[in-house]
Amino acid sequence: MFTGIIEDLGIIKNLEDEGENLHITVQTSITPELKIDQSVAHNGVCLTVVSIDTNNYIVTAIKETLDKTNLGKLKVGDLVNIERAMKLGDRLDGHIVQGHVDQTAKCISIIEENGSWVFTFQYDKSYGNITIEKGSITVNGVSLTVVGSKANEFSVAIIPYTYEHTTFNDIKVGDTVNLEFDVIGKYVKRLNDLRN
Repeated sequence: MFTGIIEDLGIIKNLEDEGENLHITVQTSITPELKIDQSVAHNGVCLTVVSIDTNNYIVTAIKETLDKTNLGKLKVGDLVNIERAMKLGDRLDGHIVQGHVDQTAKCISIIEENGSWVFTFQYDKSYGNITIEKGSITVNGVSLTVVGSKANEFSVAIIPYTYEHTTFNDIKVGDTVNLEFDVIGKYVKRLNDLRN
């Protein structure tokens, strides 16, 4: 389980295909604190550490993950948002995040507003996911509050700190991002759908 509070930006150092799997080598300042078999979220995708070497570590993404997230679009030199699984007893500064991406979305607008930014994303509503005003959403692993919600799009406001310390400063209109919708909202929607 994660919180959506990004710890560090990882640099993609190597990408190696093995069959349908992709081995991803990441360099980050928290590598010396990691252990083999530990769960780490990469742009919101929970992956298991399989190898550690000084400042680099390796995780493996399977075909399912590559097909349903933006990790298959990574290039050497790209930055990814990194978060380790939360410790029991830690403060939950973001919201409950599972590290299981529900679907991807496309950035359709970025507006600068007096020192902050409003990003708007469009997603395929046929998956049945929803957002609500003031509800939680995870974009590339970052816990955010929805400030505008429509049937197949939503907006989030990004403060300067988040913009500078996550990959939001790299996102451009047309880019694909990973979405994890609020787990409580997903259960409520599912229960409601079962009643109808």
